[in-house]
Amino acid sequence: MSEIRDMSLYTEGNRKIEWVEANMPLLRGIKSEFEKEKPFKGLKIALSIHLEAKTAFLCRVLAAGGADMYVTGSNPLSTQDDVAAALAHDGLSVYAWYNASDEEYHRHISKVIEAAPNIIIDDGGDLVSLIHSDYPHLIDNVIGGCEETTTGILRLISMNREGKLKFPMVMVNDADCKHLFDNRYGTGQSVWDGINRTTNLIVAGKTVVVAGYGWCGKGVAMRAKGLGAEIIVTEIDPIKAMEAVMDGFKVMPMNQASKFGDFFVTVTGCCSVITESDFNNMKNGAICCNAGHFDIEVDVAGLRKIAVEKKLARENIMGYKLNNGKWVYVIAEGRLVNLAAGDGHPAEIMDMSFAIQALSALHLVKNKGAVSDMIINVPREVDIDVAQRQLSNWNITIDKLTEQQKEYLN
Repeated sequence: MSEIRDMSLYTEGNRKIEWVEANMPLLRGIKSEFEKEKPFKGLKIALSIHLEAKTAFLCRVLAAGGADMYVTGSNPLSTQDDVAAALAHDGLSVYAWYNASDEEYHRHISKVIEAAPNIIIDDGGDLVSLIHSDYPHLIDNVIGGCEETTTGILRLISMNREGKLKFPMVMVNDADCKHLFDNRYGTGQSVWDGINRTTNLIVAGKTVVVAGYGWCGKGVAMRAKGLGAEIIVTEIDPIKAMEAVMDGFKVMPMNQASKFGDFFVTVTGCCSVITESDFNNMKNGAICCNAGHFDIEVDVAGLRKIAVEKKLARENIMGYKLNNGKWVYVIAEGRLVNLAAGDGHPAEIMDMSFAIQALSALHLVKNKGAVSDMIINVPREVDIDVAQRQLSNWNITIDKLTEQQKEYLN
């Protein structure tokens, strides 16, 4: 029994899913294979990923493989009610709606765990954390799982280090066909999609402060540069800081960068990246947003405490007036700006990421009981398979080593 906002919205949700399906050839091909082979027949899959159209098509692909799907969102502000309705109309078990309260969000992720899943597909680690903390009696049912994000991987590594992780998890985010494209090109485009549609302000001539220069930060900075902005990067890693310098960007601590930025984008996976002292340093009208998984990178709770006035400046933009008379604005409550204020990554990008997800889940099923490590990488052959499929979709061929070249390299 699903728990969604409004089943009558399913027609529009289905239209959205059909649009992305037409632009996700990798998943279409995998779906055809799954329909024939039914590799997940008799298995339950619990999935918690941002519940929009591209995720919904992944759910349909896994269901085509025979899985009983139990679906929820990974962020209250990224769930699209019409998409949730379309999946529920398909007969999948869906527990999610837009702008869920903390209690509702917890209830929804609990529902998919209570189904006693055999495979967990997670985004940020909430499902894995919950089954270990509140439902340990269900752990023996789990063959393994897949984690989509950097933040989730950090949580899993911590659990494993403490001896708490009880089933194998595939680090999907670390696959080359995921982080090199999803994190860089997907985040780079979708973050600015979200900012631009929400603010309706020009980026050219402005100063953009990007906190974190991992693959996501590189993508955000690259696209901001293309839009005509001056870029300042803040980092804690000296090697990444060197990369940013050699890519042509200024690098400085946040307590200095906060004086110059017009737009601030956090992409670190950490907490308290922009704090009270930084807010007080900012220009009047500075705009903050977050592209990391959780809403703790921009300290919105701290900003609320020091604000002397608060107003909704524009849909999805909250303004906070400080003691110094300046206004600081926050997009989408500091939640993921590309999903809470946009439609997320482009379909073609998520096609690669979700192909990795689907094939990693298949790998777990095929190797049930044979995986001893709790933290495992995406098999190299899966990465290569996805890349080869994509090149084929693009009608691109590449060279192959001759026997002489193989002998030379060996």
